[in-house]
Amino acid sequence: MGLDGLLEGCVPFPPEFAARYRDKGYWKGRTLGECFDAWTARFGARTAIVAGTERISYAELGRRVERVAAALAALGLRPRDRVLMQLHNAPEFLYVTFALFKIGALPVMALPAHRETEIRHLLAFSEAVAYCAPAELRGFDYVAMIRVLAPHAPCLRHVLVSGAAPPGTVSIDAVIRGAAGDAHGSGPAGGIGALRPAASDVALFMVSGGTTGLPKLIPRTHDDYACVVELAAEASGLGRESVYLIALPISHNFSFGTPGALGALSRGATVVLAPSPNPETAFALIERERVTNTAAVPAVLIQWLASPLREKHDLRSLRVVQVGGSRLNPELAQRVKPLLGATVQQVYGMAEGLNNYTRLDDPEEVLFNTQGRPLSPDDEVRVVGGDGRPVAPGERGELVTRGPYTIRGYYKAPEHNAASFTPEGFYRTGDLVRVTPSGNFSVEGRVKDLINRGGEKISAEEVENAVLGHPAVQNVAVVAMPHPVLGEAVCAYVIARPGAPLTLEALRAFLERAGIARFKVPERLEIVERFPLTSVGKISKKDLRAEIAARLRAEGAAA
Repeated sequence: MGLDGLLEGCVPFPPEFAARYRDKGYWKGRTLGECFDAWTARFGARTAIVAGTERISYAELGRRVERVAAALAALGLRPRDRVLMQLHNAPEFLYVTFALFKIGALPVMALPAHRETEIRHLLAFSEAVAYCAPAELRGFDYVAMIRVLAPHAPCLRHVLVSGAAPPGTVSIDAVIRGAAGDAHGSGPAGGIGALRPAASDVALFMVSGGTTGLPKLIPRTHDDYACVVELAAEASGLGRESVYLIALPISHNFSFGTPGALGALSRGATVVLAPSPNPETAFALIERERVTNTAAVPAVLIQWLASPLREKHDLRSLRVVQVGGSRLNPELAQRVKPLLGATVQQVYGMAEGLNNYTRLDDPEEVLFNTQGRPLSPDDEVRVVGGDGRPVAPGERGELVTRGPYTIRGYYKAPEHNAASFTPEGFYRTGDLVRVTPSGNFSVEGRVKDLINRGGEKISAEEVENAVLGHPAVQNVAVVAMPHPVLGEAVCAYVIARPGAPLTLEALRAFLERAGIARFKVPERLEIVERFPLTSVGKISKKDLRAEIAARLRAEGAAA
């Protein structure tokens, strides 16, 4: 028996669109739990997961997920119950997540780097009945945090812990060993139950980046998420012999399902879980496990390309490095093949849906200079100006989109939805793009990542690309800084190459020689050793803007 209707607070796909996506085969009417069962049955003896020294076959993965699903049902978890997931890159993440899919409960994909502010908000807003986390990770005590937050989360009934589970919590490790029994639960025992999720219902909640406030919840249905998993796995060239390294947080959309763990498992590949993306860890795993495919954000790729450890490890197995999360500079893209021996595949996507990939057989001009094209012919995309009308071919504008795996609204957010979606159901991405002659997108910044210098609108990304051309610059982030007359001015945060000093005067002269308009040239240069990063490894421009504003206030006070 399946659930009736969509989860309250979610915006449905219009019936005519749902019918079209089913008729064309994008939506196959299978839940992610059913997909998982098919994968484990098909690839039984093959290695599914490598974590540390542990190697887990598809068949054993299936058995462990069944054990966890039965235990969660015995605790009283039911379809549509929300479970806040804060597990790291460990097999337990997959055990619990697939178990939730099978019983119809909904994982809410928090990130390990989230702390009290975000977790308090997510617990309350999602009305989570359970919270799942490691006991401790990198010196942070998650159990201590949840004990502080639990009294303020009236819906929370269970805390599931990986590692040393203290009294009052459920040990995931004991459940997997079959040693937990029903001792920790108050709900009925005896199996998963008759009520099953429907493929059209919500399967999971992704969490928005939260760069402009607290995170929003992104509801993904079984139908639409299974669709993008299949399309992304195909575009990535994954197969049975692939070995896919997950070095970014697995709860991020890129690492989880585009193609991520789900895409790799759907093809019978092996998923290698890395505790960190640093070169020491990643390169050792690539060499040991003969990794063929992996994904990175530009900040991680820059570390890999600059690391002398490249020469100390055998990376010859590596075939594809996918790069997404933010725009990859062409100069960096060109260095992937010579330094890592792999084809670079640019990925421009969003947890709300639309994914664009360069294809592995694209010419270098496309691989290096564009961020790909939609995965599906039924991804409808428009590039529009500030008036909402399509811009001329090749002109820059905001990308708006709808399609078989793009949401129609955030969870319980009618006011935000009114601003983020057009009346026709197109999602306003907030990204500024151009369509190149090859039909691929060139991503050129954010609608809101503009610096308003005395009425002149400056794209931060345009200036960043110019600054990266300076031989002394390893990486750069350009942000707005307060200006008493102009309102905003241009500040460049730069990580310089070792032994390559850089001054503001030299940088300005370089940019002016390059033909950059003078009003776009940075008026301040900050040399730093590293950038503040968001929880998914993107440069946190919000933190940089706050830092330079605070520094200017302090300088003004001192003067």
